[in-house]
Amino acid sequence: MAEIRAKITSLGRYVPPRVVTNDDLAKLVETNHDWIVERTGIHERHWVEPGTPSSELAVHAIDDCLKRRGIEADEIELIVVATVTPDMFFPSTACVIQNKIRATKAWGFDISAACSSFLYALTTGAQFIESGKHKKVLVVGADVMTSILNPEDRTTLVLFGDGAGAVLLEPCEEGEDFGLLDYHHEIDGSGGESLYMPAGGSLHPPSHETVDKKMHYVHQNGQAVFKFAVRKMEELSTGMLGKHNLTGEDIACFIAHQANLRIIDATAKKAGLAPEKVIKNIHKFGNTTAATIPLAIGDAIEEGKLKKGDLVLFAAVGAGFTSGCVLMRWAY
Repeated sequence: MAEIRAKITSLGRYVPPRVVTNDDLAKLVETNHDWIVERTGIHERHWVEPGTPSSELAVHAIDDCLKRRGIEADEIELIVVATVTPDMFFPSTACVIQNKIRATKAWGFDISAACSSFLYALTTGAQFIESGKHKKVLVVGADVMTSILNPEDRTTLVLFGDGAGAVLLEPCEEGEDFGLLDYHHEIDGSGGESLYMPAGGSLHPPSHETVDKKMHYVHQNGQAVFKFAVRKMEELSTGMLGKHNLTGEDIACFIAHQANLRIIDATAKKAGLAPEKVIKNIHKFGNTTAATIPLAIGDAIEEGKLKKGDLVLFAAVGAGFTSGCVLMRWAY
């Protein structure tokens, strides 16, 4: 039996219309535009109106994805949702989305790997295509990070935005040389204390005490995260290239998780990737966690930097620590 390979056949994106600039944030916390840009590369980000759940952003992105492919939601067989801000603990956000879009023939589940979630979901969804069990798998990355940000903490408030992206996975036709070629994922749980939300789970259930202590917000050791991300993204990216006897010159497009401009640039330089091949949109979206990579894919296509037949390299590092790298040949 011939090997089945999974390819991306459509992409949909969505960010809420509300734009929050660095100057807007300077009115809320002690910061300024130059300080934020120098340390992160972020100029602005999109925020939802309070009370907007991740599923709502996801549905907008899915609608865009399905319309571009020209199919209906009842053709979807599996929904894999990457998110660290689910609508609620249970039911899963995949269940909420399935009901909202009326994907009557689909099953699904959520994946929580923070900023690596989309790549984890992508490779997980691809396994169901490669097994021959499914022919249409929807992979969604959606986060409303503003729902867990401390409005008084300038070190985290300036970093994050809200957004969603969705891709459709389908099997390659016989003879096609497209799709997901390889992946490598890791976790290092010793980094858990560097980026986490302390309360809300079984360890620290919600209480007056946990709310008063601001334990339901993102807590981050920025230096520790930065150091790990630079080392690990470079290690995974160069390792993937070496495994396939490739160099940076063979890669048409490098799409990394958009957490910090300096991390992206450092990784690209060490992997021998020319600046024009590196996709960067952190300046307009900030860190949208599970949505950064699909949002960046869309920009790469619009800018003519990602075309049919191109080799594209994806890389991400997230809380956990989680990390991942995916090599793909673009299909459309």
